Amino acid sequence: MATIFSPSAIFSSPTPKTPSNPTTTKSQPALPPTTTAKSSIAATAAAAAAAIILSTTPPSLADPSTSFQVYYGTAASAANYGGYGGNSIKKDSAEYIYDVPDGWKERLVSKVEKGTNGTDSEFYNPKKKTEKEYLTFLAGFRQLAPMDVVLNNLALSDVELQDLISSADSVKSEERKDDKGQVYYIYEIDGAGAHSLISVTCTKNKLYAHFVNAPNSEWNRDQETLKHIHESFKTVGSF
Repeated sequence: MATIFSPSAIFSSPTPKTPSNPTTTKSQPALPPTTTAKSSIAATAAAAAAAIILSTTPPSLADPSTSFQVYYGTAASAANYGGYGGNSIKKDSAEYIYDVPDGWKERLVSKVEKGTNGTDSEFYNPKKKTEKEYLTFLAGFRQLAPMDVVLNNLALSDVELQDLISSADSVKSEERKDDKGQVYYIYEIDGAGAHSLISVTCTKNKLYAHFVNAPNSEWNRDQETLKHIHESFKTVGSF
């Protein structure tokens, strides 16, 4: 790092010698800074300013205008699926949460659908209905199976997921733990025509799978929002 000298050190005049005849000596004024000194100071200041600019963190590319609402999911069984109560009521018995962008619409899930493939909730972008998020759950699971087994089992009851995996250019998977130690399996599927982010976890004897799907054109445009939705999913007790 370059050393920046104090201007007083540059401009101070040397200490005058004591004259032999003090009555005839007059004090000399300090010399003005030379052109070379001025140039040196200016160059040092410019270098310091450049270092500050270069060390500044660039702003986020995410759209700050996007706002979200928290959805509280109850994961009720088909037999106890008694309607579509308000979000404030669901909060008291919620088993999981995730964020929903303002303007997205809820698709009401039927008892038959809930009983066959475990779909508990779903929201979609009304401007492009194939851009959506939804959650499925299955009871009777005390812990997660190996990662590849879990993904294959999810695809057995989801035709769209089967098609996406079969045509995928890449399928990425990883295991994450939250600050409470709960394990989540994270999958990212880059298909020929669509993109999917999946988060799977197991707690309270249930397996929860949260999906965020979008056609590639919408993924390329809205991926910051879609990633936010994906990362917002948590089960009750882990937030």
